[in-house]
Amino acid sequence: MKMQLAEIAKALDITCEGNKELEVTSVAFDSRKISAGGLFVPLEGERDGHDFVASAIGNGAVATFWKQGHPNKPKNIAVLEVKDPLNAMQELARYYLQKVNPTVVGITGSNGKTTTKDMVAAVLAKRFNVHKTQANFNNDIGVPLTILEMKPNTEILVLEMGMDRSGQLHHLSELTHPDVTVITMIGEAHIEFFGSRDKIADAKMEITDFLREDGEFIYNGDEPLLAERAQKLTQSKATFGFNNNDTVYATDFRSYKHHATFKVNNSDQKFSIPMIGKHNISNAMAALSVGRHFGESDEEIAASLANFTPTANRMEWEKGDVGEDIMSDVYNSNPTAVRAVLTSFGQIEMPNGGQRIAVLGDMLELGEQSASLHAGLADSLDPQVINDVYLFGDEMKNLYEVLQAKYDQAHLHYYDPDHMELMINDLKNEIKPDDIVVLKGSHGMHLEKVVDRLR
Repeated sequence: MKMQLAEIAKALDITCEGNKELEVTSVAFDSRKISAGGLFVPLEGERDGHDFVASAIGNGAVATFWKQGHPNKPKNIAVLEVKDPLNAMQELARYYLQKVNPTVVGITGSNGKTTTKDMVAAVLAKRFNVHKTQANFNNDIGVPLTILEMKPNTEILVLEMGMDRSGQLHHLSELTHPDVTVITMIGEAHIEFFGSRDKIADAKMEITDFLREDGEFIYNGDEPLLAERAQKLTQSKATFGFNNNDTVYATDFRSYKHHATFKVNNSDQKFSIPMIGKHNISNAMAALSVGRHFGESDEEIAASLANFTPTANRMEWEKGDVGEDIMSDVYNSNPTAVRAVLTSFGQIEMPNGGQRIAVLGDMLELGEQSASLHAGLADSLDPQVINDVYLFGDEMKNLYEVLQAKYDQAHLHYYDPDHMELMINDLKNEIKPDDIVVLKGSHGMHLEKVVDRLR
């Protein structure tokens, strides 16, 4: 973005103290990430962002929002005084979005939204200038920041939208007025706050609250909770999935060590993605549906999907220090995601007779149902398919107790959160060159440290 302070002040109906002709070229709420020409947004959370304005100035900030009435207003930087810095950033994003006026694609779902976002952006970049959410900046802070980071020539804005409480997606939908909305699936993520999948589905459907009248809702047709709610929408609808009543459904899919292939109904095109698993084929069909909405050919879409780059720590394959293959999926975790990963992992052929080893960390934010949801993963673990299981974290003890009926003690291992080092040493002593290892857990369990040590 490029905007003079005078334009920002006018857009927000506030005054500017300082040189109104100064040009702002970026916006940041982290003083360490501000750059020359930046506007600093001091957010109030565990730490007060107002305390870091000096750091922001040192890193090149030319202006800052400042909460009205907050003491120690700086004198050596242009100041835009606002009632609430976060709300001001959101309103500035709304103004800039209307100014650039790209087509907006909003993507949410209990699982798969980041991968789908990456796939959609890759598909659309074949024909359009596309800007997408970086990493998982998908909340009420990340979405406006993503908007403000887009270039003026952006034609399509691909936004990942997350939520952990009701009302959040309603707000993001109202902010962005999407032209296309996608829901990848309904799982148990954040069930601690909702209590049931029905309520999660209600909250996810909020992404359609401000879907444009001539827009399209693309969703997982194999999820009855979505199909039921979609009937109430007057906009165009399309579904993807694995049933022959979906608009797009897979007719032939296979998963290999480093990629998966599939075909769909009404097309002779063969698709390949650099990820494994049926769930990622579902994400790819969502991207295919979006690509078709914008007039892309299946051949163009296939070329884009074959070469897209997924966000870090989502089913990345790495080499271990004894030659084993390691599948790292340690960014987030919930029961649906774990089952999908274990199923995909168990389908990988082992031509050289190695072992499949699973390392599972706690799934966080499952609330009162946490114990039963962890124990319930036992149905997805078979000692004939996944030969060794390493469990890490307080909640994984629930799964450990159930699995003792299926696995002998030589192939089932449990570690509390204080004994990651012991687990790493045990893994390093067991893993052989022909083995494959999967690591899956919530980001708060820091299994990336285990991956680093095994590399």
